[in-house]
Amino acid sequence: MLDLRNSLILTAYIIIFLTGLPANLLALRAFLGRVRQPHPAPVHILLLSLTLADLLLLLLLPFKIVEAANGLQWNLPEILCALTGFGFYSSIYCSTWLLAGISIERYLGVAFPVQYKLSRKPIYGVIAALVAWIMSFGHCTIVIIVQYIKPAEQGRNGSEFVCYENFTKEQQDVVLPVRLELCLVLFFIPMAVTIFCYWRFVWIMLTQPHVGTQRRRRAVGLAVVTLLNFLVCFGPYNVSHLVGYYTRKSPPWRVEAVVFSSLNATLDPLLFYFSSSAVRRAFGNGLQMLRDQGSALLGCRCRETAEVTNGDRSMNQTDGVPSSDFTTD
Repeated sequence: MLDLRNSLILTAYIIIFLTGLPANLLALRAFLGRVRQPHPAPVHILLLSLTLADLLLLLLLPFKIVEAANGLQWNLPEILCALTGFGFYSSIYCSTWLLAGISIERYLGVAFPVQYKLSRKPIYGVIAALVAWIMSFGHCTIVIIVQYIKPAEQGRNGSEFVCYENFTKEQQDVVLPVRLELCLVLFFIPMAVTIFCYWRFVWIMLTQPHVGTQRRRRAVGLAVVTLLNFLVCFGPYNVSHLVGYYTRKSPPWRVEAVVFSSLNATLDPLLFYFSSSAVRRAFGNGLQMLRDQGSALLGCRCRETAEVTNGDRSMNQTDGVPSSDFTTD
């Protein structure tokens, strides 16, 4: 029987999976429609890449659910431990640099609107996304490599195996320095870039008299959600790298920090909502469909609710710019 800690971890993973998967699938559909149009904005390529990173994490989350249900013991084949960790942590670190790239695009779009409009090309978004994926996957190959340096004898007790924990001395000598580099290169640098860009972005949006109230609110919401992603989701996990490097062992709360990292898959849809009118329409249509189905089951149509929703949808289509909402397209 699971103790309270493992039960909470299992519950958190299940909630993240059930809420994050449908929201990211809706966002994926919206962004695929945007990038298929002629001359898509670089930001939509970055947002599509961020959605794919979230979906990769969510598709691997069932393995973490099984692990939590077994009391954090890995009863699946060991190769799956390495592959799951590789994809899971690559997704997390890919997200940090994609968020930084989105913040740079937002800042350039409002600080230099004319130059940005004249010089932006879809290829820039593709290059930025490829760099983020290559950097994250390249660094996280350590998850696979460390499994074959020496068998994690300390992680075994009979048939029990703890995935990516309880390292031997040889493994620690490799893992801890790499984790420190991951923290510096793939967390602190993109976070510093993101904070600077969104500070300037929000300042410009709030001080320009021609910017409407709705766009100002979305700008603030976009900055707040992104900051929460770095501090609440990615922060504890990367702080565990610093603590582990200093103490020469993983802190006991690292498992909970990994849970917080996976929470970004449920926060990113909020970022998508504030970023793109296409996503707002997709979410609005999804909510309207649920309302219609609920009304049909109850034998009524809730006409007033539908009228309000249609009014909101019309406002979203006319308020701001269809492609990126914060640039002068």
